[in-house]
Amino acid sequence: MTFSAVDWPAPAEPRAGAHRDPGAPRGGVLREELAKITRLTRVRALLAAGFLVPFVAAAGFRVQDAVPADSLFGQWVHDSGYALAMVVLGFAAQWVLPAIVALVGGDVFSSEDRYGTWKTILTRSRGRGGIFVGKMLAVLAWVIVSWVVITGGCLLAVFVIGAHPVVGLGGQVVPSGRAAALVTASWALQLPPMVAFAALAIFFSVLSRNSIVGIGAPVAVGLLGQLSTFVDVPTGLRLALPSTAFGAWHGLWVPQTFLAPFWHGLIASVVWTLVALGAAWAVFAYRSIRVSA
Repeated sequence: MTFSAVDWPAPAEPRAGAHRDPGAPRGGVLREELAKITRLTRVRALLAAGFLVPFVAAAGFRVQDAVPADSLFGQWVHDSGYALAMVVLGFAAQWVLPAIVALVGGDVFSSEDRYGTWKTILTRSRGRGGIFVGKMLAVLAWVIVSWVVITGGCLLAVFVIGAHPVVGLGGQVVPSGRAAALVTASWALQLPPMVAFAALAIFFSVLSRNSIVGIGAPVAVGLLGQLSTFVDVPTGLRLALPSTAFGAWHGLWVPQTFLAPFWHGLIASVVWTLVALGAAWAVFAYRSIRVSA
């Protein structure tokens, strides 16, 4: 996936006589990066699709008898909108969420290499630390916004089918109010691994200086993580994978809630995030960037 030069405009020139505090460049970088992201047509289209897909799925299930029987809540999608929200979550956690965060995180640094704009940024009294933090925070903002939009779409789409009780993973009937809380909590558990995959995307973007690698590599990591569930992988290794945390919601939908998958996933996500961002900073801080014209 590539972006045009129009999509990633050069930062605006500072006003004449304006004083820039070298110690506080991050806010300016963050504002510019957020402006770049919000101008991307693909980003807007992705957010619109993420919000509307649950409604399209709900409308489709209302006019047909078929159900996604291979998913955990699939057989209940005609009876409860909460089942639909969990079917969407199951699919998104496997394939969609890593790709969504990588689409921005994997291009935020490499786009400057592609268009040769590092000299424009680094010659405006902005240190590498401020640039790195500003871009990192912009990616984090994208993760949060995309999560809010997709989660909000799923929760609202519940009412297309109906906010009726749903059958949990242990066969127990979950009342509507508790089901709403569990759906929200299940989606909330997706945030830590989404941040971890965003950090991986930043690392690959910095390391490769190539947007295709920055976007594709985290998606490939997520795919390998999903494939590991079908082969005999040691439990410790499987728990250490960043993709494993996407399935932590299973522990919420049984009669006796267990949070061990959540804690394992949270620890794995934090470790992957810190290691990936630390490695990205190490590469970015010391690599050679020509800033002269």
